[in-house]
Amino acid sequence: QKLDVLSSQAKVAGHRAVVEATHAFGRFHTAEMTAAGKYPPSQTFVLGCGVAGLAAIGTSKALGSVVRAWDVRDVSDQVHSMGAKWVSVDFKEDGAGAGGYAKESSDAFKKAQQETFRKVLSEVDIVISTAAIPGKRSPLLITKEAVAGMKAGSVIVDLAAIGGGNCELTRLNECFTTTNGVTIIGFADLPARMANQASAMYAQNMANLLTHIHGKEKAAGFLPNLFKHLEAGETGDIVSRSIVCCRNGEQIKMPPPPQPTPVKPKAAPVKAKAAAEANPMRAAIVGSLVLTFGVVCLLGLGEGVKTSLLTTFLLAGAAGYQAVWGVAHALHTPLMSVTNAISGMTAVGGLLLMQRSVDTPAAQGLGMLAVGASAVNIIGGFVVSQRMLNLFKKPGDKDYSAMMLIPGLVFLVVCFTHAELLQPVLSVSALLCVAAIGGLAAMGTANAGCKFGMVGVFGALVATFVSLRTEVVAVAAGLMVAGGLLGLAWGMKVSPIALPQTVAAFHSLVGLAAMCTSIGSYWARPMVGAGMENVSAILGDFIGGVTLTGSIIAFGKLNGNLSSKPLNLPGKNYLNLSGLLIFIGMMVAFFRTESDLVGVYILTAAGALACMMGVHLVGSVGGGDMPVCITVLNSYSGWALVAEGFLLKSTVLTIVGSLIGFSGAILTKIMCDAMNRDIFNVLFGGINNAPVVKSGDTGPKEHTETSVAAVAELLANSREVLVVPGYGMAMARAQTAMGEIASVLRDHKINLKFGVHPVAGRMPGQMNVLLAEAGVPHEWVLEMDEVNPDMENNDVVLVVGANDVVNSSAQEVEGCAIWGMPVIEVWRAKKVIFCKRSMGGGYADLDNPVFYKENTDMLLGDAKKTADALATKVRERLEKV
Repeated sequence: QKLDVLSSQAKVAGHRAVVEATHAFGRFHTAEMTAAGKYPPSQTFVLGCGVAGLAAIGTSKALGSVVRAWDVRDVSDQVHSMGAKWVSVDFKEDGAGAGGYAKESSDAFKKAQQETFRKVLSEVDIVISTAAIPGKRSPLLITKEAVAGMKAGSVIVDLAAIGGGNCELTRLNECFTTTNGVTIIGFADLPARMANQASAMYAQNMANLLTHIHGKEKAAGFLPNLFKHLEAGETGDIVSRSIVCCRNGEQIKMPPPPQPTPVKPKAAPVKAKAAAEANPMRAAIVGSLVLTFGVVCLLGLGEGVKTSLLTTFLLAGAAGYQAVWGVAHALHTPLMSVTNAISGMTAVGGLLLMQRSVDTPAAQGLGMLAVGASAVNIIGGFVVSQRMLNLFKKPGDKDYSAMMLIPGLVFLVVCFTHAELLQPVLSVSALLCVAAIGGLAAMGTANAGCKFGMVGVFGALVATFVSLRTEVVAVAAGLMVAGGLLGLAWGMKVSPIALPQTVAAFHSLVGLAAMCTSIGSYWARPMVGAGMENVSAILGDFIGGVTLTGSIIAFGKLNGNLSSKPLNLPGKNYLNLSGLLIFIGMMVAFFRTESDLVGVYILTAAGALACMMGVHLVGSVGGGDMPVCITVLNSYSGWALVAEGFLLKSTVLTIVGSLIGFSGAILTKIMCDAMNRDIFNVLFGGINNAPVVKSGDTGPKEHTETSVAAVAELLANSREVLVVPGYGMAMARAQTAMGEIASVLRDHKINLKFGVHPVAGRMPGQMNVLLAEAGVPHEWVLEMDEVNPDMENNDVVLVVGANDVVNSSAQEVEGCAIWGMPVIEVWRAKKVIFCKRSMGGGYADLDNPVFYKENTDMLLGDAKKTADALATKVRERLEKV
């Protein structure tokens, strides 16, 4: 099509036909309400929906006319996608001919057709006819009787005049007015009346022709490539063989022209590949082996762990498992923020370490570092969580969840007056942390859930403080206040767009605290052998180190300081395996050493190894998988807390750690399912990364661009609109304008809704928070599984700053980076508009085939400026109705 002069000139002709009709019509196209009267929009009827007809529809709609269209072929989807109405003839006949052109109709069809046209023509103001059959006279569509029934002042522009005309009264290259006041225009030189545009498009066709032949060699390769194709005979390039008449004095026979591409049939839903037949015996064997392995691990764990701690660990894990499944996708971001704040319970471990290491200054210093880092995490995490939840409030909503903080006063009084109840306070505090996740399952209880978490952490800290020595309390309190103030400042400053990297940064603090507590605890009270304390110390050290540097790398990638592309070092899988084997060797050496100092050195070396592995593991994860990586790090912080709980024999740390570890793991599972990712691939740094796969179409691709005015017109004439937001919207801060568009359309009875992918943005649920910030009620925001089944019912889908989550490569390009990932199937809608800065790929760096589909237009430019302009145009357009 890039070489098709007929198509490019037909597009110019279709546009010019509307200009000629407008001049002859002499009245408004769009509806106008003025002090001088109210004027309805013009009514336009386009006959024939080829290139010229579609251009006429687009131009007429842009001017504000109400457009109807007809074609002998069923191209109603294209017509509807442009905001026009389809005129159907009540007679069943296939009008598609060879190569996608129309074929000549039967007499019975023509009779039914004329009756339909006569009625429509009597109602419209402008008629543009473009129907033509190659090699034959243009079909007669408008009889003189139909013209006689038209309103005075109406206009007919007959683009088929050179073939005899679609109108019975058309005169070639003339413009005249009938006795009943209908102007008929039969100009055959419409492209020439837009000479600049026609010449520019013709020149581009010619440039494309030269490029097609010379390829990458440019001018130097033109003649060699041309001769090569000519000498190849029938196997040579058909374009090259079609433009040469003779060579070396001999005539070159022109090859038969290829048939034009026929109209594509309506796309059938992509069928999922048939699942392999289940093997009950195999499933039973695998299940029994997994269960046996789990039982053995738990029994082995129970050998060195107190029965009460083991029971607590298992019950808290089960509670976390059940609670997180009930959390709505929209609340995944607040959920992670709250669990991150609760994981600041590492402060309890730091306080206990300060208590037991009074005589070991180095260990006490590590405890102080753990307390200060944890305080930043606690206050900053809860401030961010509450700010996010406040965004979901509707105007006029009253929130009394602050009353849930009253139990904190009870904890305070009990801890200072009844020392015998300190252990129950810790247990109830842990229970409130479990209740916090349960509260985050629904919008109505989310604020209360956040308060449960605050009270739970407060109770645990107060109970721990009361049991400390006096000289430790003052230092610990100062560290908590300093860290808390820093966390408060950080939490109040961060914007919703920066939430993912903020959570990653907070995770790093948890890892740091866990690593410090693990090393410091052994340093203060060294023990020999593979006891519970030593096992917990080295595991907490290792998990904390991976979490520390892994979270820093995640922060760098999400914040744009590091490249989003995966770190593919040579033999990276062997590096991971080698690191694991070295760590196992360090564990064996740590359990066997009798030297306290050597033990400290081994723990320090294990921490350094863990930090290096954290850099490599997270660095090897591609940018597209970072939402999953964040949930993995969230889970790691929980397991680090569990290790601290076993190390310090703390029930509250064990409960909270188990809760966060299991809930983070389940959230990771949910995210992996949403992205069709192998969880082990993410856990172990892209161990199974597939090679980059390119689609079979490597030639130049053509896209269609549109304007703000045209999109505003489409939205104004729609009944069902879906907006799919992405990270680009967040980066451009365009959510406020999109919220305004949603409110305006809803006020005018146009059903606009938002469709959010589970992993849109850089963190689960981030888009929901940003839309809430823009004042969009959460009832307007639907999940992917809710919008995909009804996609065909949407008149317009507006994709704002999203790419990977609407990329059809997930279903069309097998083996690509997102192959098999569930996506929002926007291409099934009647019309798709992409609002993007450029044609570039998304975070996964993949081209999007949807850009080049027939029902897709690109609205390129800065998302903020485009969204603001679109909001203004939509409001202006709807206020005229």
